[in-house]
Amino acid sequence: DQLLRQVGALLKQQVREGDSLARLGGDEFGVLLESCPMHEAIRIADELQKCIADFRFVSEGRSFTIGASIGVVHIADGTLTLTDVLGAADAACYMAKEKGRNRVQFYRPHDSEVFLRRGEMEWVSRLQRALQEGRFVLHAQEIHSIGNQSPRDNHYELLVRMLDEHNKIVPPMAFIPAAERYNMMPLIDQWVIQDAFAKINSLGSKGAAGGTYAINISGTSIGDERFLEFVREQFRRYVMRPGTICFELTETAAIANFDKAARFFGELKSLGCLFSLDDFGAGMSSFGYLKHLPVDFLKIDGSFVKDVAHDAVDLAMVRAINDVGHVMGKKTIGEAVDGEMGLAALREIGVDFAQGHWLSPPGPFLEQASGGMPRTTTDSGPVPQKDWAIPATVLNTTT
Repeated sequence: DQLLRQVGALLKQQVREGDSLARLGGDEFGVLLESCPMHEAIRIADELQKCIADFRFVSEGRSFTIGASIGVVHIADGTLTLTDVLGAADAACYMAKEKGRNRVQFYRPHDSEVFLRRGEMEWVSRLQRALQEGRFVLHAQEIHSIGNQSPRDNHYELLVRMLDEHNKIVPPMAFIPAAERYNMMPLIDQWVIQDAFAKINSLGSKGAAGGTYAINISGTSIGDERFLEFVREQFRRYVMRPGTICFELTETAAIANFDKAARFFGELKSLGCLFSLDDFGAGMSSFGYLKHLPVDFLKIDGSFVKDVAHDAVDLAMVRAINDVGHVMGKKTIGEAVDGEMGLAALREIGVDFAQGHWLSPPGPFLEQASGGMPRTTTDSGPVPQKDWAIPATVLNTTT
């Protein structure tokens, strides 16, 4: 709060008499430069950026440097609406951040990069409407046991899907990047958890007593104390046997938020939750940190699995991850399995589980958990049913 007040006073000293300065929220400020040609606006923005870079914030005897990313938009002849102006300025500001921060970015209407950013920002309002109108749905994809252990309870990964205004499924990669960028993932994560707990509970003995359901969570959510309390509240509301709920976090997010992830995992372990690291190996991190994260499953990244039967390096990577995981007492899952040869290679290595569209395509959660998709198992493991009718709207994209 002290920093924001001091920065506000600093900015006020730099703008011209008659210009308007306001704090928009959080650490964002807006300046309206009246009767100001573009070259003068750029000069003022550069001066603002420089004075902030030169500023030193002192607190408790320590000195801190700060920076500012500035977006500039020309209002021109007044044809732009207030929403257009703020959206353009916001998009330019985010582009300044992406290009290295501590810089000034001028908004150009036909700039492809800024256009992309504005497109993402438009997703924010679409996401908000979808949440308000109940247009998110849960799909599930089965995770098959392929190891030497006897088949255990059914194991599924739950996948969030968004419906557009015409009830058509929107691919996750169309809206997840915008949700992550604009801090909406905690809201979506909460919706997924609440809906998943309610649906699992509705399955009765078939679900709550006999299945493991992996729920993806974002790195943003695990550091939010309110999110942790929300999860605890769901466990107070619904009775879940130990091992029913498995929270899944990408390796990259876990490493980037290591202390928060360790605390989140530790807190919920006491409630009987399992934990899985997704895309394991993609982050190129050391195995050492695994000793300090109480995870139960390592999901081997699909980039290694898809060519495991043909590429010696991928084979070695999968084998190394599997061996280290087993030594640490963790089960392994090969994701994105796309054929018999890859499945056979995973089984020969000793991987415990396999997942992929070829094995089982995702589908509506209750339909999957109630056995709506048939499958067969032979001595060599699960075999896909080639005559399955797969709806065209079902997508093999995870969050």
